[in-house]
Amino acid sequence: MSLHGQYDPQNVFAKIIRGELPCYKIYEDEQVLAFLDLFPQSYGHCLVIPKNAPARNILEIDDANLAKVMAVVRKLTQAVVDELEPAGVQVAQFNGAPAGQTVFHIHVHVIPRFEGEGLGIHAATKADSAELEALQARLVKRLQG
Repeated sequence: MSLHGQYDPQNVFAKIIRGELPCYKIYEDEQVLAFLDLFPQSYGHCLVIPKNAPARNILEIDDANLAKVMAVVRKLTQAVVDELEPAGVQVAQFNGAPAGQTVFHIHVHVIPRFEGEGLGIHAATKADSAELEALQARLVKRLQG
């Protein structure tokens, strides 16, 4: 898919926002939703999406919604660092299929990086649901302070 086109309200993230599909929710407010990636590239891989911006990529989102998303990205990144103690954190956002985007609702990846561990191939291996539930509980508790 190119950088230009129509937003598809039936994409998987739009369905998650509407409650039509489940997710391992970590954070939610009126504008932003954050949840665990079902196919993580690293333990603790999270996604942050706007709830009220039907934008496929960074070229389509308005500044106010982008600012809200990035504020949550920073907050979530801090919680991931405090809770999981990774050696680093990769924050990534892809635009268009050639850049690696697979879901065409703007989203930001927060991927903890651990010493001696390579980055997994995205969408290659689905995480264990019990592991995701346990991690969800840890991060929710950390975010609630």
